[in-house]
Amino acid sequence: MKLIYSLAFVLGFSLLSTQAFAQEQPEEWTLEACIAYAIENNISVKQSELDLENADISKREAIGNYLPSLNGNISNSWNSGLTQNVTTGVLENQVTRNFSLSTTAGITIFDGLRNLKQLQRAKLERLSAQYALNQMKDNISLNVANAYLQILVSKQQLDVLLEQNLVTQLQIDQIKKQVEAGTLPEGDLYEIEATNANEQQQIQIAKNDVRISKINLAQLLLLEDYQNFNIADDDYEIPVTDILSKTPETIIAEAEKERYEVKLAEQNLALADKDVEIAKTQLYPTLSGFLNYNTRESDRRRTVSAGIDPNNPTQQIGVVEGTNQAVVAPNFAVESIAPRDFIDQLWRNDGLSYGLQLNVPIFNGLQTRNTIERRKVNAKRAEFQLEQAKLDLESNVYQVYVDAQGAAKTYEAAQKSVDAQRIAYNYAKERYDVGVSNAFDLSQSKFRLTNAENNLINAKYDFIFRLKVLELYFGIRVVDYN
Repeated sequence: MKLIYSLAFVLGFSLLSTQAFAQEQPEEWTLEACIAYAIENNISVKQSELDLENADISKREAIGNYLPSLNGNISNSWNSGLTQNVTTGVLENQVTRNFSLSTTAGITIFDGLRNLKQLQRAKLERLSAQYALNQMKDNISLNVANAYLQILVSKQQLDVLLEQNLVTQLQIDQIKKQVEAGTLPEGDLYEIEATNANEQQQIQIAKNDVRISKINLAQLLLLEDYQNFNIADDDYEIPVTDILSKTPETIIAEAEKERYEVKLAEQNLALADKDVEIAKTQLYPTLSGFLNYNTRESDRRRTVSAGIDPNNPTQQIGVVEGTNQAVVAPNFAVESIAPRDFIDQLWRNDGLSYGLQLNVPIFNGLQTRNTIERRKVNAKRAEFQLEQAKLDLESNVYQVYVDAQGAAKTYEAAQKSVDAQRIAYNYAKERYDVGVSNAFDLSQSKFRLTNAENNLINAKYDFIFRLKVLELYFGIRVVDYN
């Protein structure tokens, strides 16, 4: 709960919207500057931003599934031995070079609405990544605000101790003069000097607390110059708000719509349900279309007719059945010439092929069914996680609501205690000044006043934190990390 209260400090007193932090570091860091710098430079935030980029890529991939595919292929090969002559189709012992080129376009016509559901899932994934990033920024702000708080509390407690010790120093001077004049016993001087020594010890402890708290915040900001790091001395007052007048049920209803942990759990459930739908698309047939253009070229010489061979003008091609009379035909001579030009062959040998392809799933070893069932289990788990997130949120709201009511009473009591202890101290000082009481009684009265003032500081910020956490659950945000 301490971290949750710290978040309220972030949201309640960030009076300026978070801006991109300049490279030049300020002399005194405000809370807004610390949060902006931490969010900009924190490694965990950068990793969450990468998840958001991956979600954007997934969305582009889902959109790309709707577009047709286009692929080209170019091949140039050398063959030796008994291979087919690409110009005649005859098998020959040869060494030849063959060139081929093809381009194929394909498009999915129907795939069980898989592309549509993948695009829907990509949008859900993108939103889930954004919620995760916002939650990460809130977590970073919690740590920064908690460290910033420790500095403020430590510095204010140090100021109280210094102020009280200044009064002690004045009393030492007065008592020393009275002791020298013989109006007060020397023991009173020893008593007030012992009080001063104790206060000096407390001041040194408080200074160390301030220094350590500054180092802790500087480390969260990944700064190395601890010595020159300092925050602005801002004083925050109790905000005017009516949040405590609302019922816990009203705050819970708004929190379920506003809190990132609930939104993230809802998106995870939606993603799990969409995964079930995508898995079911594998049960449907897929229909796709294709168009292919291809051509080829070869360096093989061509064989062409040179007319009737004058030396052997006829050739026997058979005999007449029964008479065995020869059947002759003209004998054409052939010659080998150079292959056609490269471009000419490509134009002459090109062709198109096109068609449809239907793929029907029949049996795949129950793999599709098992995938569907497994994703149903994941969806059920996400449903339980959402229910648990809502229960945790309800518990937190009730806890913070009760704590805020208690903090209001504690703060009121602390104010009354300071007022009473201040009156008591003034009365003790008056009694001491007229010689009715001793230095020990005066020292004890001042000690009680110092404790009451320190308790008031803690009660004040504790009350502020609880109020702002309730406002955060109700959807009241001052800093927007989107």
